[in-house]
Amino acid sequence: MIRSITLVSLFTAAAGLLCACGSSAQDEAIAATSEIVRVAEARWGPLNPARGDDGPQAGALWGDRTVTGPSGFLVRFSDGFSSPPHIHNISYRGIVIRGSLHNDDPAAAKMWLSPGSFWTQPAGEAHITAAAGADNLAYVEIERGPYLVLPVDESAETGERAVNVDRSNLVWVDGTSLDWIDGAGAPTARNRPAIAFLWGKPQAGELHGTLVKLPANFNGSIRNHEPGLRGVVIAGSPRVGPAGTTAMETLDPGSYFGAQMPAVHRIVGDEQGETLVYVRTVGRFDVVPAASGQ
Repeated sequence: MIRSITLVSLFTAAAGLLCACGSSAQDEAIAATSEIVRVAEARWGPLNPARGDDGPQAGALWGDRTVTGPSGFLVRFSDGFSSPPHIHNISYRGIVIRGSLHNDDPAAAKMWLSPGSFWTQPAGEAHITAAAGADNLAYVEIERGPYLVLPVDESAETGERAVNVDRSNLVWVDGTSLDWIDGAGAPTARNRPAIAFLWGKPQAGELHGTLVKLPANFNGSIRNHEPGLRGVVIAGSPRVGPAGTTAMETLDPGSYFGAQMPAVHRIVGDEQGETLVYVRTVGRFDVVPAASGQ
């Protein structure tokens, strides 16, 4: 179930700082284009209709993978699942949320990707996908639909190459070193975010994907300056809600929050350990620790 939430509109000020300059009309416009989907509310169905309930299941988070346009969805596998060799008509990106996944050429030795790992699959390239563990879950997104499974005799060379990056090989950058921190919220070691760039160009007008790592009990916000924020919780169970209100929802791994307009989401990290959030957006976004005492 998708629920609208009211978010505060932001405008870029001098020196990269932000001001919350909103009106009730702006808030209403943002509310009409913002949403939260808990993992328990995802709409599930067969990933490949030809295999039905015998194959992986997909849970819609945003967009519609069966039609033209971008979309993001969850995929869950049975323990020991291994697909036959196949191709897809489009390229996709994936992030492991739970369990262990393998995605590679049919003859390749198994390289199990752990939770928090990232992979891509080029269109037209023959591959298999396998899963280990009784509780597997991944997030997958495409830039255009529909998402189709096709036989290997329709393979085609596109010049694109697959990427498999285990979480242990991600390169984390101190969020504060990127000048992505509002000066009002100088972070301490206990409230310091980290960033791992995955794909695209993190600059104005460019679509890109980034992992954001927040320490336990992080208190702050995620702010997007341009329309089109898509956030998916990969690890931890943070509380997320509109800035300026006390309304916060606990989002378990696989849950989604998004905003089609520039907006700010308040986020409080998991009390038990770090929180990992995948952020897909256009242009700059800020991870802003709250000022001391807030």
